[in-house]
Order: sequence, then C-alpha cells, then structure tokens
Amino acid sequence: MNTPAKNSLPGWLPFAAGALLVLQFAGLCAWQISRGFEKLEQREAWGEPGTFSTYYGGDDVRPYQPLQATGQWDGARQFLLDNIILNSRYGYYVVTPFEIAPDEPLLLVNRGWMEKGGLQPDIAALARSLALPQARVTVRGRVGSLPKPGMRLGEAIPASTEWPKTAVYPTTGDVAAALGREVRPFVLLMDPHDDGGFVRHWVPEEMGPGKHFGYALQWFAMGAVLAGLLVWHYRRREREHD
Repeated sequence: MNTPAKNSLPGWLPFAAGALLVLQFAGLCAWQISRGFEKLEQREAWGEPGTFSTYYGGDDVRPYQPLQATGQWDGARQFLLDNIILNSRYGYYVVTPFEIAPDEPLLLVNRGWMEKGGLQPDIAALARSLALPQARVTVRGRVGSLPKPGMRLGEAIPASTEWPKTAVYPTTGDVAAALGREVRPFVLLMDPHDDGGFVRHWVPEEMGPGKHFGYALQWFAMGAVLAGLLVWHYRRREREHD
C-alpha cells in the first residue's frame, strides 16, 4: 500500500501558481495594449499642425502641444545633457532655463543637439557658444520631457560651481535642485524655426505603438498556452482519479 510522502506539496498548489501566472500575463497584455493606444494618441497629437498657444505658467498642457512663452533666458545657468547620440555622433542636448515671471517655476527649454567635440571639451568655449540675448523674447516649441535612460549610474548632475553643468539623464527634480528653484514639470522642445537653437529634429518616442501591440500579443499567447496546459492537466488528473 502506497502512502503519500509527508513533505509532498498539496495537489492544488501547481494550479494556483499557474493561475496566478495567467493573471499576471493578462495584466501585462492589458498594460501593453493601453500603452499602444497612448502612443497612437501621441503620434496623432504630434501630427496635428495646430497653432502655438500662449503659455502663461499655470495652464494644463498635453504631450506635444504647440506652445509659445514670453520671458527671459537664464543664460548663465545652462545644462548640457550628455550621452545623446545623433547620426552615430556623441553630443549634448542644450537645456536652458527660461523665466516667464519672477518667483514662478522656470520653464526648461531644450534648444537642441550640439556635437561634443572631443572626450574633454573646453567648458569655457562651450559657454561662449551657448550665449543668449538678455532681453525678453518669445520662444516657441512643443511640450516634451527630458530624455529617460534605460539605466543610470552615479549622480545625474555632479556637484560643482561651474556653469554650464554637464548632466547624465537628470530628472526635473535634479535640475530644480541644481538651480535652487522650482521648474515646470515639462520641457519645451524648441521649434526648429526659432533662432538661438542647435540641431532640432524632434520625433515622438522611438518605441511606437506597433511594438507595444506586438508585446501584448506575446503576453496573450503565453497566458493562453499556460491556461490550456492547466486545463489539460486538470482533466487528465480527474480521469486518473475516476
């Protein structure tokens, strides 16, 4: 007569674990579909010509919305976002604070890409090339964000008193801390037709909606296969006990 092992696992445990995985796959599938539709909306928003709405500082904005703002550049405190590759060349995004009104959060403006020019560039020479007028100006662009890394090591903005500051994938919080002043939660991607910028070839996020829908299909297929195996194993077990 066979007796069950004292430490054998309950028979229902594999089914519970499998069902949990199926639910996780379904959740991942739904999330990828949701992200795919978000990317579709973003692509549509990017393609809309639209006119430049005047931004006064307290308005709600949507991704890629065309905006214009009047204020003054904070040209003495600029950021060079490092490790930005364009056409297989290393360079920086030049991000400059823009003051719309005193005592209000600053607007960060991405003025475009400039080539790095060597492993140890001359910061003083870079500062001269970043010069801006002191008068009040109007800047135009689209609502965007700071570039996001897959992984970041070390400090985003090394502590120093030197300007411009080089930075590696900073957040708006990192920039605000370096400036000692609040900043807006978005970045204005400077319009290619405005003066005072560098190379500007703005495009929506590289990972388009098609990839998200493809990943959703993969998660759905994995969940469906696992669910099928669980059902098959359950029916086989029931037949063995009959």
